[in-house]
Amino acid sequence: MQTPDLNLLLTLDVLLTEGSVAKAAERLQLSPSAMSRALARLRESMNDPVLVRAGRGLVPTPRALALQQKVSQLVLDAKTVLQPADMPDLETLVRTFTLRTREGFVENFGLALIDRVRMEAPGIQLRFVQKTDKDSAPLRDGTVDMETGVLGKTAGPEVRMQALFQDRFIGVVRTGHELSDGEMTATRYAEGDHVNVARRSRVTGPVDEILEPLGLERQIVTIVSSFATALSIARSSDLIATVPERYTGNLRTGMHSFPLPVEPPCFTISLFWHPRMDADPVHRWLRRCVREICTEQSVTT
Repeated sequence: MQTPDLNLLLTLDVLLTEGSVAKAAERLQLSPSAMSRALARLRESMNDPVLVRAGRGLVPTPRALALQQKVSQLVLDAKTVLQPADMPDLETLVRTFTLRTREGFVENFGLALIDRVRMEAPGIQLRFVQKTDKDSAPLRDGTVDMETGVLGKTAGPEVRMQALFQDRFIGVVRTGHELSDGEMTATRYAEGDHVNVARRSRVTGPVDEILEPLGLERQIVTIVSSFATALSIARSSDLIATVPERYTGNLRTGMHSFPLPVEPPCFTISLFWHPRMDADPVHRWLRRCVREICTEQSVTT
């Protein structure tokens, strides 16, 4: 069976509305001869004259009259499908979004984001899951709607991203620690006992790479897998934790933080999502909320 030419639906709708080949051609920006050929294809496809001569004008056949309302609705539905999606009513919308983040993001930005969403879209539920790697597979397969972090080499080339804020590493110790007083030098910092954060087999990081040319090496006592754990240990001991400043703001409450005596490179925290969600109006709204919350928090910190 030959596939019908769906463009003829629009042609039929305009012809039945105008009742004139000339007016239909003008409306569709076609020449009269092209419009006549389109009518001929319609007649052949439908096995019906569609429009017949009646005096100086044309009138629809019974079949054309019977189909007119249905054809008009089909054309309207097609136009709706091909137009950009409208933003639904956020106040009545019920939907769940899953955000994959590292520890610290929820503690620092989560509450403000939750409050913003509850105020504008009370039926939307935010589900935060732990980010344990930089693989973009969860975005690709749809188990995660968006995630935050530093762009990694394993991220898929199709993944969309938008910068949220810049961050840097700082040192953190318990209140009353000997490093709370006096000038902070690279030697003093390196010779202290450290709790290091590493997810894989690698023990050192960018701070150690900067200390090495100075002939210095951190005294790493223990290694943990998260910044929250490192800060918890440092809070109850004499160990030094080196963590991102912006990402751990609320986690460091009541502790002494200090700029590192060396200058490790800054890094950018970004928002990532899959391109299939790019045009979704609600997803786009939530991305804007995340971006604005992070911007507002950066102004106040």
